[in-house]
Amino acid sequence: MARVRNNQGYRKKTLDIFIRPYLEQENTQEKEAYLQAWEQIKPLQTHTFNNVMTPICRKLYTKDDVEKAYYLQNKFPNVDTIAPDSCFHVGYQAKADDEHEEDYFNEKHFDFRLDGNINGQESGKQNDFAYAYFRDELRGKVNKGQKCNPDINIEQKWGNGSGEENQTNPHWTQTDDANERELGLSGGSDNQTSHAKQWNDDYKLDLIGREYCRDRSIGCKKEEFDQLMIWQVAKAKLIQCHTKWVETILEQCKLLKSVLRDHTYLEQSINLANKMGITINETNILATTSKGIVVSNADVLNHLETLKNKTQTREQKILARKLYDQQQANN
Repeated sequence: MARVRNNQGYRKKTLDIFIRPYLEQENTQEKEAYLQAWEQIKPLQTHTFNNVMTPICRKLYTKDDVEKAYYLQNKFPNVDTIAPDSCFHVGYQAKADDEHEEDYFNEKHFDFRLDGNINGQESGKQNDFAYAYFRDELRGKVNKGQKCNPDINIEQKWGNGSGEENQTNPHWTQTDDANERELGLSGGSDNQTSHAKQWNDDYKLDLIGREYCRDRSIGCKKEEFDQLMIWQVAKAKLIQCHTKWVETILEQCKLLKSVLRDHTYLEQSINLANKMGITINETNILATTSKGIVVSNADVLNHLETLKNKTQTREQKILARKLYDQQQANN
């Protein structure tokens, strides 16, 4: 049997479809740190919202105040003074320190939404946390023909060496848009799931004031502020752990890509994968599309029959095609 010569397509499939998923399944210190940060963040956020943020707000906006505000808003069409919100400007009176010559009001912005910023500032959305938390939900999903990728921001920063996403890159833009639609972050009818809505609905409080939360600065105790900071730091930690784990995978893939490039024959790449503990053969590579879909001879022959059968009605052909597409999706 003739040896199969390697090419760019085979090398890419070997690396992207078989080797990288294997590397992601390995139990490493970086992965364990990510999983621990992931497990801790949702309970911590719920606890912080219910036991810290809610009492802070209810000291200022009491239950009686909220009921009266809704009463007036519902009674008069020109009154618009209360609405649920998930982000808050919170601060306390701090003493002078090395950075401040006089006492000052130490204030930060705390956003409990899925795409809320984690730097203490109000402006700008931030998707890194959403991608880190819902990584499993995004992996392998295709949204409006565009493949989702929860690691896209990390890959972009790692690839260009600048530490920033290249937002002029069409691939980054399309992938980011697909991720947002899949998680329900984009708004409107394009949302494919309710992940963002379900998350955000868990963290809403009725607040009296203007439309923007920066017009509603809420005072608190230093101890309460510190607890809010612990939660905000934990969100950043999840992002950091996600980034560090994926970067170790990217470094390994970079090395393996250079090795695969030197393989003249496909069997050399397969032998390397087998030595790593990945069980694949030439049939796995040859019968797999670049998207990871396995196409068997039976699938192809069945599809050919539907194309040849001219006696089928239009409805029958549509049904046959749907059945074929469903079969491909399940493979």
